[in-house]
Amino acid sequence: MARAIVGLLLDLLRFGALFLRSSESIRAENLVLRKQIASFIERGIRPRRVDHATRVSLALFTRLFDWRDAVVNVRPATIVRWHRLGWRIFWRRKCRAGRPPIPVALRQLIGRMATENPLWGQERIANELLVKLGLRVSPRTVAKYMPKRPPGTPRGDQRWSTFLKNHANAILACDFFVAVTATFRMLYVFVVIEHGRRRLLHVNVTTNPSANWTLQQLREVVGDAGLHRYLIHDRDSIYSKVLDESIKALGLEILRTPIASPRANSICERVIGTIRRDCLDWMIPMSEKHLRAILAEWVTHYNGARVHKELGPGVPDPPKESIPIAKTESRHRLSVGTLVLAKSVLNGLHHEYSIGYAPTST
Repeated sequence: MARAIVGLLLDLLRFGALFLRSSESIRAENLVLRKQIASFIERGIRPRRVDHATRVSLALFTRLFDWRDAVVNVRPATIVRWHRLGWRIFWRRKCRAGRPPIPVALRQLIGRMATENPLWGQERIANELLVKLGLRVSPRTVAKYMPKRPPGTPRGDQRWSTFLKNHANAILACDFFVAVTATFRMLYVFVVIEHGRRRLLHVNVTTNPSANWTLQQLREVVGDAGLHRYLIHDRDSIYSKVLDESIKALGLEILRTPIASPRANSICERVIGTIRRDCLDWMIPMSEKHLRAILAEWVTHYNGARVHKELGPGVPDPPKESIPIAKTESRHRLSVGTLVLAKSVLNGLHHEYSIGYAPTST
């Protein structure tokens, strides 16, 4: 399209330049060009294919003179067809039927509302626009500008991520990962995390994981408080049918993740990665007892002192006493008399910081 427009503009410039020349010069040039065309016709030279810019130029300029004897590259019927096509396009643009399109900002707003609220239909979005924003749009127009769902994608109701956010305080997730000791002994670590506060509720180690052992760990976590409703785990064979039925008897609904879909249990997978990066990648456990002691200290640090961005930022299990806030004129300076205290975790692998006050002299 750009090439055709540029070619048409060049033809118009050449046509305008002809008005600066004399009539004798133009007639002589036409005679010379006709002689050359006649020689090409006698030799049987086939002209190259006409591009879009040439079609438009021929359709425009042939209306200014008797072109039937001058045009030899195309047939007269072709020129007539181009004329009719040009008029058809002109009147189609001039007599466009239907209502004008709604503003671009309103189209974007409709798409945003449909994306942010997958449960809403065209009627709901149209009513929302009318009642809340005072924009009168018909439901059919809303449906026209709603984003189309690609084929093969999940239906537009509540997504898995939305379900996890809505029920975060009632969801538990569990999984296993492997740790290797200094003697190349393989140990299995079982982790249970709470979605709402990102709190590690249970971490234990075993050499021979089984369904009965896993069920006992979950019983210690769930208890009789009834604070949780869902338990997410993968499709490992260790989560047997008996285990799931026993957990259901405790009042929890089992949510099994799809096959080969670790993102469905992303929070538990993420905390396992955090345990590796912050702890086990820097320490080599000597035995099962040693690994259990390392994890116990790290879990205490994780729940009580490690800051999480998803919590605001915040701490999964904050202390009951309020943290003192230094009152100072500048947000980059501590008040006079305050100290920054550091507590070592795992022999200096991590540190916990807090504010203290220097003793005053009497």
